[in-house]
Amino acid sequence: MTKNIINKENVQPIEGLQGILRRTLVYNDSLMLCHFILKKNAEVPVHQHKEHQIGYVIKGKLKFITENGEFIAKEGDSYVFDSNEKHGALILEHTEIIDVFNPSREDYK
Repeated sequence: MTKNIINKENVQPIEGLQGILRRTLVYNDSLMLCHFILKKNAEVPVHQHKEHQIGYVIKGKLKFITENGEFIAKEGDSYVFDSNEKHGALILEHTEIIDVFNPSREDYK
């Protein structure tokens, strides 16, 4: 495996929260790419982090809870959370997403 190419199948998933599986793929100091499998009815508590986050829903559906309200993201949708923006999620269907963080999250390395 080189630092320039990593296949998600070669990365062991980590279950940081019940029903939330994360694979940290490629990253440098500025950017991090993660693949998540989210099981139906799993929850991500409302939280915040200094890293900006953008994501894309590959399949499934989830409800995001933010300090400004709620919204549904489904297959084909993308989303963004600014630095320190409070957000959480309720997983409505078996869901697969890609998230990008800027800068890289130390806790996901």
